[in-house]
Amino acid sequence: MSSSQFTVPTRDQVSPASQQAFDGLLKAVGFVPNLYAAIAYSENGLPRYLAFQGAKSSLSNKEKEAVNLVVSEVNGCQYCLSAHTVLGKMNGLAEADTLDLRAGHSTNPKLNALVSLAKVITENKGRVFQEQLDAFFAAGYTQGNLVDVILQVSDKIAMNYLHNLTQIPIDFPLAPALQTQPA
Repeated sequence: MSSSQFTVPTRDQVSPASQQAFDGLLKAVGFVPNLYAAIAYSENGLPRYLAFQGAKSSLSNKEKEAVNLVVSEVNGCQYCLSAHTVLGKMNGLAEADTLDLRAGHSTNPKLNALVSLAKVITENKGRVFQEQLDAFFAAGYTQGNLVDVILQVSDKIAMNYLHNLTQIPIDFPLAPALQTQPA
């Protein structure tokens, strides 16, 4: 099956459990984002994913969006970059902040430690240098925060992979490309 065979399923084409999730999304955000609809190809996938995504975390919404942006950049997921640029702005990030976070850094020292670590975790499949962990903890994060970062990275990797494989149409304003600096 090629990615061109994936279309956005309608409410009538998904399981009753997913139909309830569609209704919840409509009520909460006003629409069912295309990538969420694609999760509904799995009979129980959307309710399961929404429960995971909506679970309590020690990370603030701004911190979660920072992780989402850098992980999506590493994984080259245009859908998630676009969605999380919008969500990041809704959670207090300026456009310049979203671009910096995608590049794996921030002018805010605590966010810098967070996104630097999330970027390396993603790039190296969970392996980091002790200095990176030390910087994360020195910024005020705890072992519990580290677990929540790993859970947030895993959440975003799942969505990045789903879009990268299905190429479901992006229904958010497209995030701008990062400007690369010459070496």
